[in-house]
Amino acid sequence: MNSILKKLFLGNLSKIPKPEYNPVQKRIMNIKAIWNNNHQDDNGIEKIVRLFLSTSQLLFPGVYIKYLASLKGYEYRDLALDFYVLLKVSFPLLILIYHCQSNQYVIWIMIYVLLETVLYIPTLIFASDMFSKPRSYKRSMLLLFLNYIEIIFSFGVLYSCGNYLNQPFNHWFDAIYFSTINSASIGYGDYFPVTTIGKVLATIQAFLFLIFVVLFLNFFSTKIKSKGYFDIENES
Repeated sequence: MNSILKKLFLGNLSKIPKPEYNPVQKRIMNIKAIWNNNHQDDNGIEKIVRLFLSTSQLLFPGVYIKYLASLKGYEYRDLALDFYVLLKVSFPLLILIYHCQSNQYVIWIMIYVLLETVLYIPTLIFASDMFSKPRSYKRSMLLLFLNYIEIIFSFGVLYSCGNYLNQPFNHWFDAIYFSTINSASIGYGDYFPVTTIGKVLATIQAFLFLIFVVLFLNFFSTKIKSKGYFDIENES
């Protein structure tokens, strides 16, 4: 049974190359590569943005979860990240189901992990000088889908935290419904923002839709050959 579970969750271990550096070391090397212009001769605002994006990942749990999982065995890194992403998707959903929007600590924790997701995607695109090619592009696309579901659920929580819309939600799923409809820019008219905060949230979500769905899906589907993320063959 143990061998079956390992085969299911870890795949073919013999085909997983052992990385030379752990995830935290790799992140620090990425920052140094951007600073030293090892792969791209950028400066000014472009370099500042790239340094910010690369450095921001050290402020969130994801890279440290991969590091701790790699201590048990480098083959557990992806598995640990998968469970972490699923946890991030489930967290806002549980907030809605159990009506925890009044707990400010819970909301701020959700916003904190949401920021990690929001910043991770542009980091892959614009600041991936030392990122290795992923084990599977299909897995990366699946994680992207889960990341976007997390954003929809999280914005559903934010919309339900106050009287930002024309009418209150009658059921916890109404918040997910409105967040999904708004993210797709459909707008049936049954719910719409009437306050400044509501309009700001709707605007931010519309921008995230462009970043995730248009820019990043195109980035993966065409497999742009930019330095770092798709050119380094070894896994990290």
